[in-house]
Amino acid sequence: MYEEKTLICKECGKEFVFTTGEQEFYAEKGFENEPGRCQDCRRQRKSAGRGGERETYEATCASCGGIARLPFKPRDEGRPVYCSECYARQRENG
Repeated sequence: MYEEKTLICKECGKEFVFTTGEQEFYAEKGFENEPGRCQDCRRQRKSAGRGGERETYEATCASCGGIARLPFKPRDEGRPVYCSECYARQRENG
């Protein structure tokens, strides 16, 4: 059903093989696009955190009043936001 395909990596420009096993995996997961990067570039990109450091936002912790650094921009002023220590305590206590 599947045949190996030779693709060009959009990152480094080298040719790589999109194997039949990879194609089956992509189909199982419902991925519609072929990979744009070779294995090495995918690994490198993944270890770099997908494009470098993430943007963080600061808010006041609802529990201790300290600074909470968040990976998202808080939207609703009515909902409490916790620093990582207080959030961990909240999860432990249910």
